[in-house]
Amino acid sequence: MPPSHFGEKTTAQEAADYYSDKIKGKVVLITGGSPGGLGAEAARVIALHEPKLIILAGRSKANIDRAMKEIQSETPSAPLRPLLIDLACLSNVREASKEVLAYEETIDVLINNAGIMGLEHYTKTVDGYEAQFATCHLGHFLLTGLIRPRLAANCRIVNVSSRGHVCGPVRFDDINFSEGKDYDPWLGYGQAKTANMLFSVELKKRWNVPTFSLHPGGIMTNLARNLSLEHKKSAGIIDEEGNRKVGDSESKDVPQGTSTHIVAAFDDDILESNGGYLEDCQLANDVAREYALSGENAAKLWEMSEKLVGEKF
Repeated sequence: MPPSHFGEKTTAQEAADYYSDKIKGKVVLITGGSPGGLGAEAARVIALHEPKLIILAGRSKANIDRAMKEIQSETPSAPLRPLLIDLACLSNVREASKEVLAYEETIDVLINNAGIMGLEHYTKTVDGYEAQFATCHLGHFLLTGLIRPRLAANCRIVNVSSRGHVCGPVRFDDINFSEGKDYDPWLGYGQAKTANMLFSVELKKRWNVPTFSLHPGGIMTNLARNLSLEHKKSAGIIDEEGNRKVGDSESKDVPQGTSTHIVAAFDDDILESNGGYLEDCQLANDVAREYALSGENAAKLWEMSEKLVGEKF
């Protein structure tokens, strides 16, 4: 188990300091690297501990460049490499994957962190899939599968989910919500985050690699930019007056919200619970919905995802 004193208030830097020896010399790929977000914070604290390379992936060159500049202002020697990728576009994921396959380095840790949440209005990607499911799950599923030749044999794969998985399971017979007729933002988010958890369950079984999913906590990052005031209220992000709920136990700042990423990526004591789910830097399978850790659902999702992306992994 991770240190017992690690919990909801532990910061990413505290966690990285603890796992410094595990970080040193590692090659880490992190998706979702916009400044102010969890991915950029993970990269920042990892950079403090002599990794071999950090690959920061995102769809905006300007955002990735800014995040890298901020990291190198603190750690000038940080070995950083940008990767442009739009996880909502499968053809773009294929192009980015080709770039990764051309790397000389082998990737030791893959943190599938990027995502979107609570799109108020039904949105489909260019490939025809509901945007939250496509961006949070399908893009990462395709990326992970395509770059497997560049992953170390024991590459640690971290899938950033959310307690929001409780909003709903994967709708295997209707991931597109009857082309939007039955769409609800939170059912869409629940489906996407459940898929992240099931991905880790099946990765463990099929690839026999160390892999975990996690809930970072209730954090106000750019993910919430798509939500109306009413949806932010219903999600418990803000109070009735429109103020961010900073006093409840769920509220974390970005450094606190990123600490579980670091535990999932570098703690060896959790390997006995491979495929599991973490909250507040600790294993938390007991609070997860059964449908989100179901082996049957995980196998079903994998097979469906292969059909949707047109690849067999």
